[in-house]
Amino acid sequence: MPQQIFNVLILGASYGSLLSTKLLLAGHAVTIVCLPDEAELINAEGTRVRITPRGHTAALEIDSRTLPGTLSAATPDEADPSAYDLIVLAMQEPQYGAAGPRGLLTRAAKARIPCMSIMNMPPLTYLGRIPGLETEDLDACYTNPELWRELDPQLMTLASPDPQAFRPPDEAPNVLHVGLPTNFKVAPFASDAHTDMLREIEGSIDAARFNTNGQSIEVPVKLKVHTSLFVPMAKWSMLLAGNYRCIGDEKMQSIRDAVHGDIEASRAVYDWVGSVCRRLGAADKDLVPFEKYAAAAEALLKPSSVARAVFAGAPRVERVDRLVQAIGRQHGMRSEAVDEIVARCDKKLNENLRTAA
Repeated sequence: MPQQIFNVLILGASYGSLLSTKLLLAGHAVTIVCLPDEAELINAEGTRVRITPRGHTAALEIDSRTLPGTLSAATPDEADPSAYDLIVLAMQEPQYGAAGPRGLLTRAAKARIPCMSIMNMPPLTYLGRIPGLETEDLDACYTNPELWRELDPQLMTLASPDPQAFRPPDEAPNVLHVGLPTNFKVAPFASDAHTDMLREIEGSIDAARFNTNGQSIEVPVKLKVHTSLFVPMAKWSMLLAGNYRCIGDEKMQSIRDAVHGDIEASRAVYDWVGSVCRRLGAADKDLVPFEKYAAAAEALLKPSSVARAVFAGAPRVERVDRLVQAIGRQHGMRSEAVDEIVARCDKKLNENLRTAA
C-alpha cells in the first residue's frame, strides 16, 4: 500500500477508468463521476480494463474489485468535490457544458480542489498559465469558455492523454480496451505541495504490481510528472497529424492510414504544430520526434475518437485543431494544411447540426 492514500474524483467513466485502474492498483480511493446507469453498473460490478503488459502477447483483464484500492461511482449531482484531494477531468470538453458536470466544476472551483486534466483539449484554465498567451482570443474554440474561467489556473494542471483506449461497442460500458499503453505525462502544478502529491501518486503507481496466477506483473501506463508546462502539448502534433486527419469528406480512416497514407504531408503538419509549441516556450526535449510518433501510429488501426464522433453525428467535438490554428495566428503563423483540417471538421459538424435541427 502507498505511504498515503489519496482520494481522487475522476469525471468520466470511459477513458477515466484507465487511470482509475492504475490508482486502485496502487491502493488509492477513487470515485468515478458518470451517468446514472453507468454509476449503477460500476457500483454493482466494478470496471474491467484490458491491457497487454510488455513481453506478453495476450491482454490482461483487470477487474477493479480485485484491486487493493476502493472504487465507487456517482452522478455529477451526487459528488462532493470538497471530499477529495485531486480531481481528474477525463471527459471530452463539450460534455462539461451540461448542467450536471458544469455544476460539479463550479463546486470544485469554490472548494479550491486541485484539478488535473487528461482531456485532449486543454482547459482554457490551464492555458492561462502560459505567459503571453491571449486566452480571450481562444473562446471560439471552446463549447463553454466562461465555465473554465471559474477555475483558478494555479489549481489546474494538464496531462498528455497519450494512451489509446476505447470501449468495445458490443460490450457493457464498464469495459475498456487499451490499444496503446503509453504514459500520462503531466505538467507541474503552480504549488510545490500539489506537485509533490502528484509525485507521491507517481511513485505508488510505479511500485504497484498486479498479482495473477502466481505472477507479479508490472502493468503499463504510468503517471510521469515533468517540470515543464509544455510537455503535455506534445500531443497536439499527434492529434493534428493523425486524429483529425482521420476525418475525410465522405468517410473516416484509421490513424495509421491518416499518418502513413502520405507520410511527408503528415510530417509537415506535425512539424508545424511543434513550431507553434516552441513559439509558446516549449523546448525540443518537451516534444516527441515525428519518427517515434509515426512508428507508434503503425499500431493504431482504428479511426480516432474524434472522427468516430463526427461520423456518428455529434454536433460538437473537442476542437484542438481550431485551438492550435488560433494560437498559431496569434504568433503570425499559418499552415494551409491545418486550415484545411479545420475547414473539413467545421463542414462535417455544420452538417451534423443541420441534421439534428
